[in-house]
Amino acid sequence: MTMTVLVTGGAGFIGSHTCVELLASGCDVVVVDDYSNSSPAALDQVRALAGRPLTVYRADLRDRVALDAVFAAHPIDAVIHFAAKKAVGESMDIPLDYFDINIGGTTSLLRAMWAHGVHRLVFSSSCSIYGASAKTPLDEDEPAAPTNPYALSKWTCEQLLAQACQRYPELAVIALRYFNPVGAHPSGLIGEDPLGRPNNVMPYLMQVAVGRLERLPVFGDDYPTPDGTAIRDYIHVCDLAEGHRLALEHLGDATGLRVFNLGTGVGVSVLQLVEAFGQACGRPIPFQIMPRRPGDVARLIADAGRVERAWGWRTTRGLADMCRDAWQFQKLNPDGYRGTTAPVLSTSET
Repeated sequence: MTMTVLVTGGAGFIGSHTCVELLASGCDVVVVDDYSNSSPAALDQVRALAGRPLTVYRADLRDRVALDAVFAAHPIDAVIHFAAKKAVGESMDIPLDYFDINIGGTTSLLRAMWAHGVHRLVFSSSCSIYGASAKTPLDEDEPAAPTNPYALSKWTCEQLLAQACQRYPELAVIALRYFNPVGAHPSGLIGEDPLGRPNNVMPYLMQVAVGRLERLPVFGDDYPTPDGTAIRDYIHVCDLAEGHRLALEHLGDATGLRVFNLGTGVGVSVLQLVEAFGQACGRPIPFQIMPRRPGDVARLIADAGRVERAWGWRTTRGLADMCRDAWQFQKLNPDGYRGTTAPVLSTSET
């Protein structure tokens, strides 16, 4: 591909891996990130892995002046939109922040895209919008029934995108629904390193394994599942990055909003994940059973048949790969990303 792609949230976990994938495919990449849950050091590693430069701006998507300046400075062909808050439990405590950042950021981005004649978007959505559906696995025709503010924010964004596509027929949008991306680049140079105490299970496991945290809290052991813990469809972040690159290639297939699940179709319980990660790092992972978190559901597994039929995409990495690569990143970076000063908007960095 020879295009210029704006990646919002490009310093984050999924964003950084997708930037490597895009640079390797020949794209020029422009990143906008406010580093509220990421580090600019990740993008230094992206440059090292790809052997190519990328341009970075520190900005909040809700800042239209800053966003307009980015679009004015670059011939953007398409956007991949990751920037958002993403933790179910946290969203129950600060729902208004989730609505403001996730929905407000998406609306601001759409306005900037339209103002600058950019009509192609890949949107990072979530299978959590399906809620507590009894169907397993879940396909894209399952009605949305979000059970927490995070999921509601993603579903609202999809509805906004659908309405925008009806009003502006030039728009081509692909929403990718997935959850529980884990793993890391096999080099160990980039991986998941949230700021503060992790809200997601895999980075928490990783930090327990290196002694930064004492034990993993397991929220609920009384779900209607074989071992009582919640079941999720974990997907390797490199498979996910390849899915985003492929979506970018297929934006030109049609206008309007199209929705695809990305997942393995295999459910893994929290305790199964704990066991697999313990095997990868060669030590048992201490954990403690805690009460269920509000907003969580028992089982979420994606049916990714639609995307396989449309594009031939399927995952190629299993649970052992996810745990091995996540451990490789944590082992090489026991303290995570540290010590790099973020560039400011007025000085783009290549």
